[in-house]
Amino acid sequence: MRYYFASVSLLALALAFPQERVAITPRVRPERAHATLRMDVRMVQIPVTVTDLRGAPVLGLPKTSFRVFENEIEQPITALSVSDAPVSAGIVFDSSRSMKPRLADSRAALDQFLETRGRQDEFLLVRFSDQPELLVPFTSNAADISSPLASVDARGWTALVDAICLATHQVRKGKHERKVLLVLTDGNDNNSRYSEAELVRLLREADVRVYAISLIERSRFLQKICEESGGRIIWVRRMGDLAAAMEELSRQIRSEYLVSYIPPDLQNDGRYHRVRVEVQPPEGMAKVYPAWRHGYLAPDE
Repeated sequence: MRYYFASVSLLALALAFPQERVAITPRVRPERAHATLRMDVRMVQIPVTVTDLRGAPVLGLPKTSFRVFENEIEQPITALSVSDAPVSAGIVFDSSRSMKPRLADSRAALDQFLETRGRQDEFLLVRFSDQPELLVPFTSNAADISSPLASVDARGWTALVDAICLATHQVRKGKHERKVLLVLTDGNDNNSRYSEAELVRLLREADVRVYAISLIERSRFLQKICEESGGRIIWVRRMGDLAAAMEELSRQIRSEYLVSYIPPDLQNDGRYHRVRVEVQPPEGMAKVYPAWRHGYLAPDE
């Protein structure tokens, strides 16, 4: 029997905003709450994306190609499947001052991403500069996302951490089990109220994967967030490469393995359990590169 552990942390409550216009409220230090964890009575499922050297998804791998370790102890894999389920996706769009010469290309890249959507996919839009703002709640209509972006101006500083916090809180309300964020930015944070550690804690509570495109300036912080959550980041050094990068991320988001295993001593201890995945392709296949969610918070009751 499949069931879910879910709760709302104080960080999430601090980000509980009105439906139409949203802005970060004064800072409140969060406390840890129950995990949002996808598992059945004893089974843990880890989403894994496998790509080749060029970033293209690698599908069709057998279960024998995968190894999974929890707290550095190898676990027997119970099942391996490929997920093609619809997604609830939050788009996080940087409209800070430095994005001014890049807005047109960035809008076009997001339109390109939306063209690859599935019939049941849903999207929301958060734009940010000095502070984040929920521009569009969940919708299945691509035009609902594209239209308000056409009037967005580039101004202010970069509240990247606050924007991902807000988007994470909002995307958790999505109707689909698969939840992702797509972040498009050209810089590192310089104006957030929340810390990187608080964001990591929120992402650990949420079953949300972060995918990102870092324009011009390479964001080490964003790379860490993507890797921790099981997503990917692409560093685009020339704007002419943005369209190809967006296509690559779009394919990766829609190509996901689920590796399932049963920990021998699963406990409701409320602790974060580190997970590591290794992928060895069959003989004759080139090296592959896995990305996976790096752990889960067990329930504490």
